[in-house]
Amino acid sequence: NMQGGGGMEIWQYKGRTPLMPEIHIQIGDFGIFAAKVKSPDVKKAYEFFKSKGLEPVCEPTQDPNGNLHFFIKDPYGNYFEIYEEKFVFVNKNKPTSGMGGAIVGVSNIEEAFRVYQKILGYDKVVYDKTGKFDDLIALPGGNGNFRRVLLTHSEPRHGGFAEFFGTSYIELVQCTDRIPSKIFKNRFWGDLGFIHLCFDMKNMDALEKVCNSQGFPFTVNSNVKHNTKGSFDMGEAAGHFTYIEDPDGTLIEFVEAHRIPLVKPLGIQLNMDKRDPHKPIPRWIIKMLGLKKANDI
Repeated sequence: NMQGGGGMEIWQYKGRTPLMPEIHIQIGDFGIFAAKVKSPDVKKAYEFFKSKGLEPVCEPTQDPNGNLHFFIKDPYGNYFEIYEEKFVFVNKNKPTSGMGGAIVGVSNIEEAFRVYQKILGYDKVVYDKTGKFDDLIALPGGNGNFRRVLLTHSEPRHGGFAEFFGTSYIELVQCTDRIPSKIFKNRFWGDLGFIHLCFDMKNMDALEKVCNSQGFPFTVNSNVKHNTKGSFDMGEAAGHFTYIEDPDGTLIEFVEAHRIPLVKPLGIQLNMDKRDPHKPIPRWIIKMLGLKKANDI
């Protein structure tokens, strides 16, 4: 989405039938409950979805910080929070922009801070509220009692795509009146739901030291010398990926891209290894990625 924000991968098993969750997922269950989607005009986005025959879960309402948001649900039970974000990278007059974070259920927010603040750098608390919340009532389990902590970064992110990705948020939700279930209990990676949260990064070796220091070592590491450089070939792209788990087992992926295709027919690629990791990629190059988009979506 050229209006800015993160991206999303959609996976479909071809060798087995993916499993639904064992439980009826409720907000506060352990794992990724919803993906956050940016919108420059929340009310316009709400009317757009209704015009397409998709009935939102609720009408736009204010979150604890006073910002408008609402929820929608896809055919497989995945929830998306459409929230207000005025910044757009390129104005395409679309009702929504890209991804802006996630809502994650945790058992202990203080323990979760070790991952989301100390490792991922979401060190700024936007709000920390406990109680019942009117803006959650329409969600399954939303009439319960919760502690909600919305996190973001205190400093702008650095990196080639930092301006395009923009500001992001992680909302940690802890139930205070029931014992939640694990969303991916007894299921595999690739089963229905939000499988993992993915971050673009640079210098995997340094990140590994940080993760180890906080007690969250890599559980998966693609750097097993697929070639002399240790780069994992992903078809058109190549890079290095790893995983950690938060205290409740939610998967977090790190991806260090080595090359990114820009114009495949011409063989034009962006070599990330040769770039200053703190220098923004020129806007005209990022706009070239927009040439690959599916125009009918």
